[in-house]
Amino acid sequence: ERGRIKPSFMMSSPVAPPPEPRPLPSPPTDGITALCYLPSSSLIASSSWDGSVRVHETLKDNAELVTQRALEAGPLLSLATAAAPPPSVTPSQNSSGDNISINTGAIIYAGGMDGSVRKFDVDASTSCVIGCHGTGTGNDKCAVSCLCTVPLGPGAGGGHLVVSAGWDGSLNIWDVKTEQEDPAVSLKLPGKAFGMDVTTSNLSGGDGNVIGRIVVATAGRRTCIYDISVADNGVISATLRLERESSLKYQTRVIKFFHDGTGLSLGSIEGRVAIEYLEELGLDSGGKKKYAFKCHRVAETVYPVNAIAFHPTLGTFATGGCDGTVVTWDGRNKKKLTTIPKFPTSVAAMTFNADGTELAIASSYTFEEGERDHPRDEIYIRAMLSYEVTPKSK
Repeated sequence: ERGRIKPSFMMSSPVAPPPEPRPLPSPPTDGITALCYLPSSSLIASSSWDGSVRVHETLKDNAELVTQRALEAGPLLSLATAAAPPPSVTPSQNSSGDNISINTGAIIYAGGMDGSVRKFDVDASTSCVIGCHGTGTGNDKCAVSCLCTVPLGPGAGGGHLVVSAGWDGSLNIWDVKTEQEDPAVSLKLPGKAFGMDVTTSNLSGGDGNVIGRIVVATAGRRTCIYDISVADNGVISATLRLERESSLKYQTRVIKFFHDGTGLSLGSIEGRVAIEYLEELGLDSGGKKKYAFKCHRVAETVYPVNAIAFHPTLGTFATGGCDGTVVTWDGRNKKKLTTIPKFPTSVAAMTFNADGTELAIASSYTFEEGERDHPRDEIYIRAMLSYEVTPKSK
């Protein structure tokens, strides 16, 4: 079923003028691939084709590059963050040899073009390989295109798992506490992984040991959903709960769970977004039906949808495309909320901060028009006004 997004009209009462996006200093020097806020923090991590992970402070009066680390994995295609166990760390040193104190309480994981999954402990300023897709020989056919972390929770001993998916068509789950070279679970996907997301909400329908749910969008327009479980004896497993074809006619570029885990939003290379529900998993859609709508189009030119970011509490979401625009939507009520003025080039990645008051946006050319001169890569922080993210009544 196809739907049409209706414009949302604001009341005539005065509203605050839209804030200007703020560029962060010292951005990546090549294509930006992912953005992730560090847990409970105003710090944001980024990965890029220049092979480095960067951490920026995003506060308006204190924005700066906090640290940068080259991970020796070739271009970095994916990124995830997690809270670190409370270690005893010695101060890092800057390039001048002076002791510096970094206290983020976070671990960053990055997926490389060489097939490796790398761990960067920000506070200890150390990095290591936790595992590899394929043979680990640097073949780009094994590139790690998607990463996420799943918290274990107190009942499973605390800490987190790392989940990776790649161009080799595999889904791997890594138990970082064991420091084993092999994944705890390895599954074959229907094809290359192009997008992945995780939710820990509304996990009904699985067994009592389910700690998280993963969705993966693959080649062939397939969507796969897995439940991740940890048994009482600590054994980790993954169960395929649902595999189906995307309702979009062209390749999926990005896929996200609703903020409450009850549905999916998919963006395609053909300037469309689909809203799908998960009744097959016993999740109530409230009578809503799936639909799709056109977006990120200029006259007759159709641009890919590169990024989708859900507001953490309100359920609205933002989309970013190769047309350089960001648009916010009320998907449940089929309404467009606002369009943020165009950025210098393609919007490659986005993420909201923990309370949804800011949206981080990577303006980074994604080569949809081939090799050409393009604006430099930038990370912008945009304060979000209430009317730009609040759902509208029918």
